[in-house]
Amino acid sequence: MNARQLPLSLRWPSHQRLDAFVSGANAHALDAVRSCAEARNAAWLYLHGPRGSGKTHLLISACRLALESGRNVRYLPLAMLPESRAEAIVSFSAERNELLAIDDVQAIGGDANAERALFDLYNRARDAHATSLFAAAAPPNQIGLQLPDLVSRLSACTQHALQPLDETGRREVLRRRAQQRGLTIDDAVLDWLFARQPRDLSALMELFEKLDHAALAAQRKITIPFLREML
Repeated sequence: MNARQLPLSLRWPSHQRLDAFVSGANAHALDAVRSCAEARNAAWLYLHGPRGSGKTHLLISACRLALESGRNVRYLPLAMLPESRAEAIVSFSAERNELLAIDDVQAIGGDANAERALFDLYNRARDAHATSLFAAAAPPNQIGLQLPDLVSRLSACTQHALQPLDETGRREVLRRRAQQRGLTIDDAVLDWLFARQPRDLSALMELFEKLDHAALAAQRKITIPFLREML
């Protein structure tokens, strides 16, 4: 069974959908990503922002939506690949896919072979009339890329600088994740967490996953006494 045939639930987390993305100040970026997923010949996008700003969520969600619409898609997380990133990029098909999502572009900064491979993939995708969606920690000229032509190509994409959610937005993300699990987190629990734990959204989500598994194993609700015991 190939990737196109695999059920979505086996490839991407169920919560990573565009309608589950709490946009905050990123509403325009969300609209642009949705256009990439739904419309052929949409503008190519380059998203950048700090950890926890939602880059990976948006890329995976775009792939999911495009796939549900019957389009062929590929998602390539460069930071998660082994050292042979250039080989992985070279093998990445642009001709048979209508949407390409390339995550963590900063991971290949300074890797000449990988940079050249991504430059070639960019051109192959253009020739194949595929839509490409890139994400990185910073704009193209600030992530250590040494190939000027690649910087120029990526800079030609429509760029969106993602802003981390404020506390209200982060609380909403946690509430929604809890609801998806059939849980309820009251304001007192969130007040306790936000007063004592890192407020970076990625760190909060990792913490929530651990708490959820622990609460399930102990057959307990996530309450302040439970948090005191665990943390």
